[in-house]
Amino acid sequence: MIAQDNYLPVQELCRRLGISEATARRDLSALEKEKKIKRTYGGAISEFDNRYPSFAERRGQFSAAKTRIAAAALSHIEPERTYFFDAGTTIFAIAEAFRDHPVIPLKIVTSNIPAGELLAAIPGVEVFLLAGQLLPHQSVLTGETARKSLEFWKFDTAFLSAEGMNASGIWNSQAAIVEQQKTVIRRSRRSVFCLDGSKLGRGAPHFLVAWDKVDRLLTEVPRSRLAQAGIAPGAAQYSPLRDQKKR
Repeated sequence: MIAQDNYLPVQELCRRLGISEATARRDLSALEKEKKIKRTYGGAISEFDNRYPSFAERRGQFSAAKTRIAAAALSHIEPERTYFFDAGTTIFAIAEAFRDHPVIPLKIVTSNIPAGELLAAIPGVEVFLLAGQLLPHQSVLTGETARKSLEFWKFDTAFLSAEGMNASGIWNSQAAIVEQQKTVIRRSRRSVFCLDGSKLGRGAPHFLVAWDKVDRLLTEVPRSRLAQAGIAPGAAQYSPLRDQKKR
């Protein structure tokens, strides 16, 4: 389970396996001695994180699509609002576009370490990082502490990422991040998913949200390709990027 989800808190392991915390911690200690996992505060991560492509490596993938999505996202940002910026390189591209065309003042809460550093340097922007476990290759803060720290906030708009979208909805690979994103959606007036074409037709280990719960989808994928994948653009407010104008 840890290999599949990458990170799991002890409480989640206990819930899934029906075991006590003492048993879970003994088993985690044994797995750590076998160098199959790495213990963290309140949980464990798998060696997968060391094999996961780094943030820098992923930044160069599908960069043209990410740039178009980022330009479109700017039209959803207004001054004197509070926004959530999710993990991922597409969200970082939005931060870069915002740096070049800032709309201030506003507040941004993020789990995305590189995006937070970039945004904090912009005058008039207040940046707040979630508390949580840092996954170094993904440059993201996650875990139970991160999820709980979201309860202090309400967002006007959340810009969210994921690893797959198909006819059923939107998917992600890690249970802890999915729970974190569900909390963000619940505490946001509007959720905007920013997904490039590489995510089309893909699932992942964990289901995040159905299309009727998504307020807007930003993607460079044409309507016809979405329809072929069984995604009806009307299920979410779809923004065809060919009609978007850069600011």
